[in-house]
Parts: sequence; C-alpha cells; structure tokens
Amino acid sequence: MIDQRSQAAAIGAVPALALDCGFRLLVLRQYHVETAPPAFAWIDQRILRAPQRVSRHGTFFANTFLPDVMAWLGEHLGRPSSRDATGKPHRNPRWPDIRWHGEDRQWPDGTRTTEWFADVTFHDHASWRAFQQHWRGRLRGGIESDEDLSVIHA
Repeated sequence: MIDQRSQAAAIGAVPALALDCGFRLLVLRQYHVETAPPAFAWIDQRILRAPQRVSRHGTFFANTFLPDVMAWLGEHLGRPSSRDATGKPHRNPRWPDIRWHGEDRQWPDGTRTTEWFADVTFHDHASWRAFQQHWRGRLRGGIESDEDLSVIHA
C-alpha cells in the first residue's frame, strides 16, 4: 500500500488533525508550476463537499459539509441560519466555523504544492465531542460513520 502522505499526486483521504475544539482536514492540493497557472487536486475525504470554484477573477473556493453531515448537524445544533422578525438572516452561533489554512510543501521529487486545509472549529466542547464520536471513521480518513461499523463487523 502506498503512503498517501508521501506522494505529491496522491488524492486519498488522510486523517484529520485534532484542534482544540475541532479539526483540520486536508481538502485541496495546489500544484505550483512556473510555466503554467496553478492546478488543483481534490482530496478524497468524506466530510466536506468538493469546493466549487465560483470566481471569474482569481481563485475562490467555498467549504460546505456533505448533505448527510449537514443533516446530522441540523439535528444536533439546529438550522444553520434563521431570519429575525425583520427578515434579516442570522447565522446559528452553535454551528461550527470553517476557515482555510494553507501550508507550503516541498516534496522529495521537487514538486512544490500548497496544502489547503479546512479548519473546522465548534463553539463548545460538547458539540465537538458528539461530532467527533459520530463521524470518527471519516475523521480518520476511512469509513463513513459509526453507523457503518455494523457493516464491517457483520
């Protein structure tokens, strides 16, 4: 088996890194080639949707959870946003924040990349622990969720 972390072209899921109240997940790998625009590889993780490139000028990628993760978060934390009496939208403060984190990397074969991670942080430890327990397999870069363990042990 090839170690996904040692190959610049590998796109297999790797385990998330623990943060204080959340996790850092490798999502994109940006390849730097001096004679061409940057190229991007989507890392095959199972927590966030593939980022959509929506900007006409420059590069912009949005991070959103996969539908089943969104549904689980909605059940446990409520809707992601709501409107007040005036109709103005308000973000649910219990929902986790997602921010980009980039790290430059020089590979042994000379390839230069920027590893783009999503830093997902919860606002309370109880929500983080519940998420971590339910999505443990996906955070490890493997199976879908604890519900999928029955399939493995059957």
